[in-house]
Amino acid sequence: MYPLRRNRRLRTNTAIRDMVRETSLHPEHLMAPLFIVEGKQVKEEIASMPGYYRYSLDLLEGEIRSLYQLGIRSVLLFVKVPDNLKDNKGTEALNPDGLMQRAVKTVKNIQPEMHVLTDVALDPYSSYGHDGIVENGLILNDPTVEVLAQMAVSHAKAGADMVAPSDMMDGRILAMRSALEQEGFTDTGIMSYSAKYASAFYGPFRDALDSAPGFGDKKTYQMDPANRIEAIKETIMDIEEGADIVMVKPGLCYLDIVREIKDAVDVPVAVYQVSGEYAMLKAAAEKGWLDHDAVMMEQTMAIRRAGGDIIATYFAKDIAKILQNT
Repeated sequence: MYPLRRNRRLRTNTAIRDMVRETSLHPEHLMAPLFIVEGKQVKEEIASMPGYYRYSLDLLEGEIRSLYQLGIRSVLLFVKVPDNLKDNKGTEALNPDGLMQRAVKTVKNIQPEMHVLTDVALDPYSSYGHDGIVENGLILNDPTVEVLAQMAVSHAKAGADMVAPSDMMDGRILAMRSALEQEGFTDTGIMSYSAKYASAFYGPFRDALDSAPGFGDKKTYQMDPANRIEAIKETIMDIEEGADIVMVKPGLCYLDIVREIKDAVDVPVAVYQVSGEYAMLKAAAEKGWLDHDAVMMEQTMAIRRAGGDIIATYFAKDIAKILQNT
């Protein structure tokens, strides 16, 4: 008891604070999302995500090499599909020469040791902007899962190290794992968006890929933000079906879910710090209301402290630069 125990003794200076720090953060914990577009010499800033860009394949080299030099070893690829290639069945998603397939090959040619993950969902390819095939205003689960499994195999054939299904259809992990096994891709991993909530924080991302739903919302497949037990159930089911890594999305508003899932499972837990979280901090910092870097690092450490083994974040480069200089 006080005064025999004075907790401030372990906060006296930088050396002792570093020595007793409970949570670490390194570039290897970070995953950088990348937005890819068709064309040549394209580097388009996303209006709702200041400082973040869409890249054409010919301009990827500089970005990939920069990420790798900063110690970031994994990228998560998303593609902006031209409207003329969109339909209700996501046909373009299975094109072996599609933008995603070419993007995987491009990254692997630039830096073979970069761990490449691919988004597996139909919304970028859908004329309706939904993650599934639509019939009479309903999102069909099982027909969608069949396409997603084929999509995962297509990405594996292109050279993806891991597929990342973000659709929240029932049974898609088992279907993908089975399809990958049947095609001989036993080493291709699955990072499942296991607890993906129907969040209001996704707006800038949908601007980036032009993938907002054309009608209704995504609440029949993404999770209710009010639910906690459901997140654990979904996650355990995904692991039983073959997921190697599970994800909680979004991040900061769901750190209680991250902690509970971390305590409940024995696989790595990823957290997606989403576009709305990025945009809010950028806007507040631009107004001078918050210290951008200090808040960014505090938020990232909070995700790690909650149990996030891997953090997918648009701040990845900024965080890695700070870590490199400390």
